[in-house]
Amino acid sequence: MITSTSTILVLLVCAALLALAFAAFNFMKVKKMDEGTEKMKEIASAIRVGANAFINYEYKVLAIVIVLIAIVLAVLTTWSAGIALLIGAVMSASAGMVGMKIATYANVRVSNEARLTKDIGKTVKVAFRGGSVMGLCVGGFALLGLFIVYVVFGFVLGYAEEAQLQLMPHWLFSGVEGLKTVPFTATLSGYALGCSIVAMFNRVGGGIYTKAADMGADLVGKTEAHIPEDDPRNPATIADNVGDNVGDVAGLGSDLLESYIGSIASAIILAFHLFSTSNSAAFTGEVLNKMLLYPLAFVAIGLIACCVGVAFLLFKKGMSKDPHKDLNGATYVSAGLTIVLGFVISYLFFNGASAEQFEIMGFKLGYISPWIGAAIGIIAGVVIGAITEHYTSADYKSTKMLAGASLEGPALTITQGLALGMKSTMAPCIVLGAGIIVSFLISGFYGVAMAAVGMLSFVTATVSVDTYGPISDNAGGIAEMSGLEPEVRRITDTLDSVGNTTAAIGKGFAIGSGALAALSLMISFIYSYTDEVSLNIVNAMTLSGAIIGGALPFLFSGMLIDAVAKAARKMVDEVRRQFREIPGILDGTAKPDYKTCIEISSKGAIGEMKVPSLLAIAVPVVCGFIFGPEFVGGMIIGSTIAAIMIAIFCGNSGGAWDNAKKYIETGAIKGHAKGSPAHDAAVVGDTVGDPLKDTVGPCLDIFIKIMSTVALTFVCVFKDFNLWDVIRGFFGM
Repeated sequence: MITSTSTILVLLVCAALLALAFAAFNFMKVKKMDEGTEKMKEIASAIRVGANAFINYEYKVLAIVIVLIAIVLAVLTTWSAGIALLIGAVMSASAGMVGMKIATYANVRVSNEARLTKDIGKTVKVAFRGGSVMGLCVGGFALLGLFIVYVVFGFVLGYAEEAQLQLMPHWLFSGVEGLKTVPFTATLSGYALGCSIVAMFNRVGGGIYTKAADMGADLVGKTEAHIPEDDPRNPATIADNVGDNVGDVAGLGSDLLESYIGSIASAIILAFHLFSTSNSAAFTGEVLNKMLLYPLAFVAIGLIACCVGVAFLLFKKGMSKDPHKDLNGATYVSAGLTIVLGFVISYLFFNGASAEQFEIMGFKLGYISPWIGAAIGIIAGVVIGAITEHYTSADYKSTKMLAGASLEGPALTITQGLALGMKSTMAPCIVLGAGIIVSFLISGFYGVAMAAVGMLSFVTATVSVDTYGPISDNAGGIAEMSGLEPEVRRITDTLDSVGNTTAAIGKGFAIGSGALAALSLMISFIYSYTDEVSLNIVNAMTLSGAIIGGALPFLFSGMLIDAVAKAARKMVDEVRRQFREIPGILDGTAKPDYKTCIEISSKGAIGEMKVPSLLAIAVPVVCGFIFGPEFVGGMIIGSTIAAIMIAIFCGNSGGAWDNAKKYIETGAIKGHAKGSPAHDAAVVGDTVGDPLKDTVGPCLDIFIKIMSTVALTFVCVFKDFNLWDVIRGFFGM
């Protein structure tokens, strides 16, 4: 049978291996290209060494945290969850490491391609080929790890068999009443949690690193010394370029891999809960098996579709002069093919089910119901991307008006950018709300989970396009520092400007998909301690949890901005010191000390990331053991709602400030080019937006997903063992 477990697992591993093989091919293809002049090689090597040093040190710290959490998880839930967490961490860390490495190889080759060919189409292909390695590794490693977990624990150990899909005694404390878990769902949660922890560290650490360097370089280099961006005389410029790789490449890849796995796991876990709470004889083991396997089949065909979409651009002849158009083409091919193939999968899985079976699954339109839910997610992702582009691209009115505000000084630039970001939250939230309502009405809670799966099913294409941005940014920096001719810099600036927009779109996509994934995980969380999906918001515990949860993203964001400010302050002091004590820097007779600036960013990121990263992990567990599941449920709702708004606001404000600055730099506003007061004001706005768009915004979607994942993972323990129940029992409440 085509819908059998073995067939779907073969499809899953074939899709994963295809993506990884394609990634390896593109990796080697990029490495074989010429790096250019000796000066270009020297600069690229410095960036590569700095990026490798940071990621290696970060992973050493991360390894200790991962092992400790795996032990705690194994003791409190099931040993298989601890092992799965390690597998998830390895897969996510591998994707981040490979993606970052190719970015540090591709950047200089993009510069050299522009230098040799002066052809923007050929240069775009090099940047996208480098970005595709990250995208393909995200999809490939995520599904490879899922395949391992499913085969080892679900197939070999039999956890996915119908007889095992029930509450089982604890493997270590079997005599403790109430301490029971469902081994398979606990194992999947562990795998998702492993991916989440790596994503949190990569995003937070990388975000602090890159923005400390970027702000230090801009505040002193551009606004005080009035030297160009990426000028080799700026001591912070190498650290800035290193930051693009550790934050916007490794961090991005781990972030969306975690969303990808979280959405798949939530759909599978939700299917189990629907089965376990149903009393209908029509909800057979065969129906359950199809609901468990359907998300796997959908993401497998989605990954194959993305391989086609990536190949569509890489092997395309006659590239246009508009990079954005070509990049969008790869995304649309991937998304469109996923929708078409998804329909076929839905037909094969659910055609022939009885009317009663459709009813208990919540499918109002028969076998196409889950496909419609997934398609709604895909369409919502594309629409949110388009909305983000509208607010952040210099091709549209909002960013042009923001650039015009810079003529009046930095205060109005900042004010206008804040207004733009706040207004931009409404439309994406309407899209998300409409998507949730429609998918629920057509295919129930399973449809909502499939909407999250659908939105992330073409994540490989999204990450490939998004990673193109920091590679292009680095390429421009290398071109500037190497003193390449202006025509080369014009090409890399065009690529970089498009990259800013694709990055903003990627951040909008990340928070949208993160919100749907968090919602799906929350539904599974509620099912884990009650037979009905019902959370009474006017209950004192739930309401207080929602209020406190709503404050958590603000606390988290403030901690991140404070961390960036502390590290940036040290960077500013160091750059000023070098300009003051090494006077030959500015006239080009002396070489800056790049190494010290790299060390400042590295130490600042590692030192400042620990508390914010652990906050999302510790808070749901601590609150769960003190106040119980109703409080944690409310907290997740409050955090999710607040985080969506803040993340969209931060991402769009920051993206618009950045592109408004670049719009002025193109000479679009006559009489106000680089170095003018208007440009200085735009640089200030961009600097304010830096920690918002590249640290706070991207980290918030991980924050809500990791809270939901942790809560789902540990609810089997704190639903029966919490201090509030003890207090209520003592006082007879």
